[in-house]
Amino acid sequence: MTLRSQLLKGILEGCILAIIDQQPTYGYELSVKLQGFGLTDVSEGSIYPILLRLQKEDLIQGTLQKSEAGPKRKYYHLTSEGKKALQEFKLHWNSIKPPVDKIMEKGGKYL
Repeated sequence: MTLRSQLLKGILEGCILAIIDQQPTYGYELSVKLQGFGLTDVSEGSIYPILLRLQKEDLIQGTLQKSEAGPKRKYYHLTSEGKKALQEFKLHWNSIKPPVDKIMEKGGKYL
């Protein structure tokens, strides 16, 4: 596993929750949106296990809806627990990001 994929594994769940929070989304659409944001190495194969886990944890729910092209699609939306989890992720991310950015910019010079 590459360093990039290890880093992504830790934050992908929060990114998926944030996208679903904006509007109900289906699996392939999530993949396209993540790639559109620049996460080009995130495949559908890595998204579906996360969606299953999020469902088991009752953070998202899926409902089958008609598709204009082809079979029905499972659209996911956040539950109230999912909204709480997203807020918690944002809180942790916002507390970690600034110090990491500083370290990346300044290296060992912390003063």
